[in-house]
Amino acid sequence: MQIKSAEFVISNSDVAKCPQENIPEYAFIGRSNVGKSSLINSLLQRKSLAKTSGRPGKTQLINHFKINNNWFLVDLPGYGYAKVSKKQKKTFQKFITNYFSQRKQLIMAFVLVDCRHEPQPIDLDFINWLGMNAIPFALVFTKADKLKPNALNKNVAHYLDVLSQDWEELPPYFITSSTQHHGREELLAYIEQINQSL
Repeated sequence: MQIKSAEFVISNSDVAKCPQENIPEYAFIGRSNVGKSSLINSLLQRKSLAKTSGRPGKTQLINHFKINNNWFLVDLPGYGYAKVSKKQKKTFQKFITNYFSQRKQLIMAFVLVDCRHEPQPIDLDFINWLGMNAIPFALVFTKADKLKPNALNKNVAHYLDVLSQDWEELPPYFITSSTQHHGREELLAYIEQINQSL
């Protein structure tokens, strides 16, 4: 897929105020230090479309970006270790839950996980919640450039092995690096394939 246009449309915390256009939507979500904004910028080949920060938790709203005028990329707040108040975290959880349960345009969630770490309970809980709510998702392993190939393959295999304890069928997965743009073409081709099938 060639990215011909990528424009920011709206940020908000109310699902009812999300764009009403009937075009497919793909949500990106993960723990707050997983490199989500960097990955989005890499995918769209824009340096600062999604706001990156050395401080985790920069994304605190539902952010819609219209891509090629025919689909939305949705940047959702990270969950986990962001330094925000408990009240804010509860708010995040509420509108994230509302988004996933109410947004009819949503085609798929891309759940980002840091390939350097063991499977985290918070990620596994969220993945299982998506499954219980019949929300299609794919896994995106980030920061692949931080590991040597053997360690990367071992960590990914271990993650999938842990998932297979709860899942009969494993989700699609992608291995990415924002700095090297590794996995970018595969991820965009996957989205394009889905768009063409709709």
